[in-house]
Formats: sequence, structure tokens, C-alpha cells
Amino acid sequence: MVSKELGIKEFLRANWHLVTIAATAVAILGVAILLLATMPPRAIVMATGPEGGTYYEAGKRYQAALARDGVQVRLVVTAGALENLALLRDPHSGVDVAFVQSGSVNEDEAPDLESLGTLFYEPLWVFYRSGLPGITADGLRGRRVSIGPEGSGTRALSLELLKRNGIDDVTLLGLSPEAAGEQLLAGEIDAAFIVTSWEAPVVQRLIVDDRVELASFPRADAYVALYPYLSRVVLPAGVGDLGKHRPPADVIMFAPKASLVVRKDLHAAIQYLLLNAATQLHSRAGIFQRPGRFPAGESIDLPLSREALQFYKSGPPLLDHYLPFWMASLVGRLLFLVIPILAVVYPLARFLPATYDWVMRAKISRLYGELRFLEDEIGTNGKGIDGGSMLARLDQLEKQANHLRIPIAYGSMMYLLRNHIALVRERLKAL
Repeated sequence: MVSKELGIKEFLRANWHLVTIAATAVAILGVAILLLATMPPRAIVMATGPEGGTYYEAGKRYQAALARDGVQVRLVVTAGALENLALLRDPHSGVDVAFVQSGSVNEDEAPDLESLGTLFYEPLWVFYRSGLPGITADGLRGRRVSIGPEGSGTRALSLELLKRNGIDDVTLLGLSPEAAGEQLLAGEIDAAFIVTSWEAPVVQRLIVDDRVELASFPRADAYVALYPYLSRVVLPAGVGDLGKHRPPADVIMFAPKASLVVRKDLHAAIQYLLLNAATQLHSRAGIFQRPGRFPAGESIDLPLSREALQFYKSGPPLLDHYLPFWMASLVGRLLFLVIPILAVVYPLARFLPATYDWVMRAKISRLYGELRFLEDEIGTNGKGIDGGSMLARLDQLEKQANHLRIPIAYGSMMYLLRNHIALVRERLKAL
């Protein structure tokens, strides 16, 4: 066992440069594997909403924006915000990101989710047939009202507001926004609650039609006070159709905001890519907001992710300004891995050669030390020394020198040591 260990040590000493190269290659391979394992995915899944709705249309724009950077976005059609949340909270659903209506969830209910900020206002549009007395308990009593399908944010908000106002003697229908608009114009239902953006086709169609009216909420400030996730917005008179003067007066409404919600384990680079896309898609002026109002670093229901906080504070990572997405991700990962390694390797690169030189010289210096002791004994004892014992010790010292494995660079020191041993031997023989 001892001889085997000595053999290994001798092999390492004789082939230290090969061992160093092999260890370096293994380290580089390990870094490469780790680098590939931490690269962002090339495909993500986004939960949107029903086809034709605001979330679905926004999802298609995100799909196109991320495709330009080589990331495929697969859209999942859902009933709305509540179903989106359910998919995000299910680790087996495969959904990475989704649009969520503010007021739909809180941090305690979804500890694995984070927000990338708010994107746009989603006013509650309450359209009703012309001729009805209005959206009151008396006006809706016995009426047929659409409040959105199961799983939608529209339905959750509508039920809360109907309950808050004590309106319960109505027939509630779970129609999609498009179906609700069709049936409202056909006179098959009396009112429709729709949470969507100004740009939604159903809003653009209903706002100019004389057969329906848009409800105004003079007490919108009270709703905002009671539900902090709501905001007061005003639709100006005539903005739908100036010729027809539709709507005929300013309409006061309240609006939740749409947020982009992600799972906490979504890759940081993908989050930055989504934030960049959000800035491109939602920063323009709109009916209800000034330019640059969205996306906004607001944590209404869920906390902002670390990447979102950094983005809203100082913008995207520096490399994103100068390099394509995948190149920026690769360089960023390399810097993240290489800088700590260099912080260790650079001092070692300067320290190890000096240490190696010291070790090699120490091996020869030890033999020189023993030779010096022999010389001192010869000088002290003179002719009274035991010549045979001294020669044996000198022979042993020379044998050690001959078996000492030293790189060629230190060969001159070894030859000098042998010469000095020979000089001492001659002196000893002379005595």
C-alpha cells in the first residue's frame, strides 16, 4: 500500500504539467456544462384569455416581440384572469407567465408568483339597453345581465359590486364579451358587465351604437376608496364618435389594471425580455393614460420580482444595450462564472510559480544544509574524525542528490551540489 502511494506521488511529480492541463480541462468542461444549464429557455408558455379579448391580443403582440429574439411563446387560451392564476399556481401546468387583473389575488395566496408590473387600465364597462332606467337595484330587477364566464376577472369583480350594492334579483349569465355584445344589440339580454381595454373590438362596437348606453358611476371615488386596486378614469364625451357625439357626456368609470405575472423560477433573462417587450408595447399614450405611464413598477397584488425592481430603477442590463439577447445572456453568464474564478486564479497564478520555485530550491537547500554540517564537523575535529563514517554519510548524501527529481531548469544547482560533494570528499580523503 505504501509503495503504491509512493508510486502515485512519483508519477504526479514527474507529470505535474500534464496533471495541471487535465485539471484545467476538467474545470473548463465543468464551467461549460454549468453555463449551458443556466442559459435561458428557448420557449415559454403564456396564459392569456379568450380569443379576441384584450389579453389574447396582447399575448399575440408579446409572441411577435419575443420571436424577434429567438424565444417562442406558446399562448394558452383561458377564460380570464382567475383561470390564468390557477394555471400559474399549478407547477404542472407548464405556464410561465400570464395576464392578471388587479384585485384577483394576494401574496399569501400565491407565494410562488411575482409581478413584472402593471401594463394598462381595464375599465369596467357596463353597457345596457337604451330605455332602461339605469344600473340600479330597481333598474336591474328581473333583468338578464351578463357578468362574464367562470374563471374571468370580469365575473369576480361584477359579483363583488352587485353584492356591495345589494343587487340580487337578476338573472346572471356567463357570456364572453363578444357574445354579450351580440346578445345586447339583439335585445336578448338587458345589460353586460365587461372588463377590458378601450381598444377591445366589443367596446369600439358598442360605444357608437344608439341601441345601447354606457353607464357612468358618479361615486367612482367611493369604489376606489373601498377597493384600492381600482382607479378612477373618465371617458371624454364624443371620443367614440365625434359626429354622433358618442358618448353624449363624460363617463366616469373605475378600472382595475392588468399586470404581467410570472412564476418565481422563470429565468431572469426571460423576465428582462418580457419587460423590454412591455415597454415597447404599452408605453404609448392612450385614452386613459399619458405617454410613459405604463409599464409601471406597481406591486398592487403581488411583489415585484428582483429583475422588475432593477428594471424600473435603472433599466435593462448594460449588455442588452449592445448585444443581441442570446449573446448578452451568454456573456452575462460567462462574466458571472468567470469573474469569481479569475478572482481566485489570478492570485494563484502569481503565487504558485513562486511557491513552486521555493519548493524546488528547498529540496536542494536541505542537502546543502547536510553538506554544511559535514564540513563543520571536518573543520572542528580535523584528523580526529572517523573517516569511514564520514565517507558513508557523504555517500548517502550523494545518493540522495542523485535520486532527487528536479526539473531541468534547476539542473545547474544539482551539478553545483555534486561538485561541492566531490570537493568535500577530496578534503576528507586528504585528512
